Amino acid sequence: MDIRTTQHSPPSGSAADTAGARRGHGATADLDWRVRIAGLGRYLPRRRVDSAQIEDRVGLPRGWALENSGVAFRHWAEPETERASWMGAQAALQACERAGIEPGSVDLIVNASGSAERAIPDGGPLLQRELGLGRSGIASLSVHATCLSFVAALELAAERIHHGRIERALVVSSEIASVGLDFANPEVCTLFGDGAAAAVLERAAQDSPSRIHRIAWRTMGEGVEITTLRGGGSWRPPLGPNTVPADALFSMQGQAALRSGIRLVPHVMRRLGLDDMAARAALRWVAPHQASRAALDVIEQIGFAGAAMVRTLEDTGNCIAASIPLALEQGVREGQIRRGDTGILLGTGAGLSGVGLTLTY
Repeated sequence: MDIRTTQHSPPSGSAADTAGARRGHGATADLDWRVRIAGLGRYLPRRRVDSAQIEDRVGLPRGWALENSGVAFRHWAEPETERASWMGAQAALQACERAGIEPGSVDLIVNASGSAERAIPDGGPLLQRELGLGRSGIASLSVHATCLSFVAALELAAERIHHGRIERALVVSSEIASVGLDFANPEVCTLFGDGAAAAVLERAAQDSPSRIHRIAWRTMGEGVEITTLRGGGSWRPPLGPNTVPADALFSMQGQAALRSGIRLVPHVMRRLGLDDMAARAALRWVAPHQASRAALDVIEQIGFAGAAMVRTLEDTGNCIAASIPLALEQGVREGQIRRGDTGILLGTGAGLSGVGLTLTY
């Protein structure tokens, strides 16, 4: 069964299709967006942190992080010298080089990050300036959907390319989680790492196999407190009378997040037309969000026979929105993802949301 041709739903735009989309039942129609990923890049901070360093710091037994979080190493950015926009620019330059283009030739720059370098301005202009394009006028903006920001930005940019509004886009996720880690919470302080990844998107040639097929989102806002960082916004501003130091630290209920994420998976699979083993067998790769060891194990248990599962968690930790493009970049670089192969970007994010996007690389 080929995900590119399977008909699980009425023609896109029909009344039945629209009603089904509203209710969240049944598979969506194939979008068939003629968009290709022309180049991918990454940047990992120079400081590589062994899990033993954290375990010793917080009084955990050696090996606890690998066993419980699935992380042996992660990279943490150096303050001031490795800013998020600078890291993102390094990944973007590599992506542009691999795509064979100059950064100034893109029509759109999207900062797709769950953590922000500043409250104002958004990371788009900061990234544009860091790329040496501060006078270019290229539209630059941010998309923030926590760990799913890259997928959200990919959808936004790809749709604009498909409809002819732009020809080429640069999507960049750059995350510095290390500044908000709670070292009193072992599952938080051992899990997260810093890093950046970028993708150049462009219109695919008529004879190119590259396409974006289906996208499924599901959000259950009742889970907003499961994974949260309360400070920094208007509710707990830095100088607010009710703000406490703990508001600046990331809070996570790991088991609750895992349970909630598992409940989202069947809905996302159904909307993608992947709720049976035969359909999933058509996929050749899976680039998931590296949420945790347990979360990756759950994805493998779904059953993607014949698909290469790209794992970066052990060597980079959970890099928030950069996790999915880091997995995508590694998969391409190491040959797990080849041109013409169909696969899926899959994950969950704070809120709580689940997403799946099928594409032919």
